[in-house]
Amino acid sequence: MMENALKLPKIDLSSPDRISTARTIRQVCLDHGFFYLVNHGVDSEFIKKVFDESRKFFSLPLQEKTKFFRNEGYRGYTALYDETLDLSIKPQKDLKESFYIGSLEESTQNFPNQWPPNELLPSWRATMEAYYQRLQTVARRLLCFIALSLNLEEDFFEKVGAYPPAAFLRLIHYPGELSASETYGASAHSDYGMITLLVSDGVPGLQICREKDKIPRVWEDVPHVNGAFIVNIGDLLERWTNCLFRSTLHRVMTVGQDRFSVAFFVDPKSDCVIECLENCWSETSPPRFPPIRGGDYVMERLRVTCSKE
Repeated sequence: MMENALKLPKIDLSSPDRISTARTIRQVCLDHGFFYLVNHGVDSEFIKKVFDESRKFFSLPLQEKTKFFRNEGYRGYTALYDETLDLSIKPQKDLKESFYIGSLEESTQNFPNQWPPNELLPSWRATMEAYYQRLQTVARRLLCFIALSLNLEEDFFEKVGAYPPAAFLRLIHYPGELSASETYGASAHSDYGMITLLVSDGVPGLQICREKDKIPRVWEDVPHVNGAFIVNIGDLLERWTNCLFRSTLHRVMTVGQDRFSVAFFVDPKSDCVIECLENCWSETSPPRFPPIRGGDYVMERLRVTCSKE
């Protein structure tokens, strides 16, 4: 691990040179769609608190964790081997457990978030809600740069109804104890929405494949950078841009020690229609995908991932 480490560019979210930052993001998204985000405004001590609370939940007995088992709205706990991200490797399952937290505006949700009670984990809900809100702010600022990188007005994603997003916060635990046959913590996949902001505890395992259509695939390790989010482009942004921006294949390998990460999946609002941007197609490069509602696409991908078949 790490012998074939990838050097990803760092995007400074606080940079006053917005045009230069947008140009850099554009080039990264044309190349492979993965980068580090620094100076994002979420302090390291708070991120450490999020990881501390995450560990507390995953340290609970299984019978306690399954009281919050994922509902039909994909909110709550998923146990080990509940998901397979790479459908080509079935019946093998991914070696991870996780906890999904959706929109905090629960009055609009048919399947609201599930929260461990305060008497069990006193600071858990408040910490996760605060983190969710801070990541929403980071995502909004980043989406403005991405819009500029596409030669759009910086509030484009708000104007088309993609923002505020239908975001998911996902806490993930990859156990360290494994058998020799268990290779994937998270098998090869691309993310479903617009962008993902990921932070890990520093344990290695994350790899990306820059050329997902080439066989054999070449996998490169993504080193941990203290204080930085790892950002990647999702499928719906790839569809929006007619494959101009890349939705990058990635995976997490098991490394024989516990690994924790926290992912913030920024999906468009469920009723937002994703269709090819006018400046991303031409007569020689027509739209590759039909229009689709963001919620329909994400929910179908989640359904297949979590299928018991």
